[in-house]
Amino acid sequence: MLFNSYIFWLFLGGVLALYKPLGAAGRKVLLVVASYVFYGFWDWRFLGLIFASTLSDYVVARMIESTDSQRRRKTYLIASLVLNLGVLGFFKYFGFFTESLSALLTSLGVSAPLSVMNIVLPVGISFYTFQTMSYTIDVYRRQTPATRNFLDFALYVSFFPNLVAGPIERSTTFLKQIVSPRKRTADDWQAGLYLVMFGLFKKVVIADNMAAIAGTVFGSDPASLTAFETLIGIYAFAFQIYGDFAGYSSIARGVGRWLGFDLMINFRMPYLAVNPSDFWRRWHISLSTWLREYLYIPLGGNRGGEVKTYRNLALTMILGGLWHGAAWTFVAWGAYQGLILIVYRVIERIKWPWSHPGTSGKPRRLAESKEVAPVPYGSLGIVAPSMVDMLRPLVRLAKRLLPVIVMFHLACLGWVFFRAESMSQAFGLLGRLGSGLEVTPVAIGFLATLVFFVLPLMVYEFWVEKQGELDAIVKAPWPWRAVVYGYFVIMLIFFPSPTQHEFIYFQF
Repeated sequence: MLFNSYIFWLFLGGVLALYKPLGAAGRKVLLVVASYVFYGFWDWRFLGLIFASTLSDYVVARMIESTDSQRRRKTYLIASLVLNLGVLGFFKYFGFFTESLSALLTSLGVSAPLSVMNIVLPVGISFYTFQTMSYTIDVYRRQTPATRNFLDFALYVSFFPNLVAGPIERSTTFLKQIVSPRKRTADDWQAGLYLVMFGLFKKVVIADNMAAIAGTVFGSDPASLTAFETLIGIYAFAFQIYGDFAGYSSIARGVGRWLGFDLMINFRMPYLAVNPSDFWRRWHISLSTWLREYLYIPLGGNRGGEVKTYRNLALTMILGGLWHGAAWTFVAWGAYQGLILIVYRVIERIKWPWSHPGTSGKPRRLAESKEVAPVPYGSLGIVAPSMVDMLRPLVRLAKRLLPVIVMFHLACLGWVFFRAESMSQAFGLLGRLGSGLEVTPVAIGFLATLVFFVLPLMVYEFWVEKQGELDAIVKAPWPWRAVVYGYFVIMLIFFPSPTQHEFIYFQF
């Protein structure tokens, strides 16, 4: 039941129609039933799995809270983590580790054929497993009380807007909203409409149209591609995955608002990031904050010296890559993310010779430099601007754009590993980037398509960034809103992709 399918909107319309006349308890029952129907639509066989996960963590959290014995509390928590990670590991990683072990033994000359089971991966298991794990950990840390109401917890785990692809919510925020629901307002309907429309635009118009280009490039033999075709294909996938995942998160937030819930922001215009740390403050925020709170900091974070910090960064990002998928390409993507974070941290700590004293190695601001005094120009006494004054806007623009451009290309290099079917294909595509920029008609067509769809999105996001508020358009005057909404509608009607694609993150 895809967000961009008619059946979902019929389903949602029915839920909203039944939702309004019910009281708080009735609404919770309706949402749990609707969420299980939604999940069962994918594969009814896994309804028992999500129910078992819900029940086990509900019981374990109650057990943790029921005792003051630290040893028992830790034992119960470990049992919960082993159970959750064991189920996730079996469904998601059993085949990967079996195949990898078999390949390793074969390379060592050991004949040990291992049978590989074809295990069906339950949709959304990585998301709801991390969500339930964070709950039991928070109860153990005494950061949230164990809920007594099983219905509340069942809704926390299964809430259908974010069930299969996030955001990964926390009990400290989302469960509180379920326990103490608020009244829906006109702002909820207005903000929800914008979020849903923007999400559909990102998915149907941006992501699905970019998928055609990315699919052509990544589905080809790297040797048959020119450097320019390869580069445009990588750009296309960068915007495909952004439009796809950010689009899903936006729709989920919008539907959540219509139901009276505030789901967390999952994306903050990541391709406007100026460095790797900034990128991960903007990209898949619910996962990056989860990894920071429940993995990086427990490993030691940035305590214990630089070497341990680098180790913790590397381990966190490698495991984050593995969370995305059971393949060496995802491990490589995670390792690459860890590497650029480490390199950035090293560079940031260097005291550069050109740095202004007292700025901790940061480049000197233009405003701190001495300006040339204005001088009379000609007999008319016109004051000519100094060279610094004339160059200031260009320098300011370059200082703003250059880090963004560099970071975007660093992200794109990582996306090659994320999208490639194998490590050999990834390195083959990267190798083609150095083969000369031969411009072909195919590449020109790809570039024209990319610019037509992506440029308006980036211009709009620059404006949103300047406003400092993601939902700024909701508070803008009606003429501006009409222009933006009208553009979304026109693009959705006249420029949808002819091929409907599943959301990429459903596979995770």
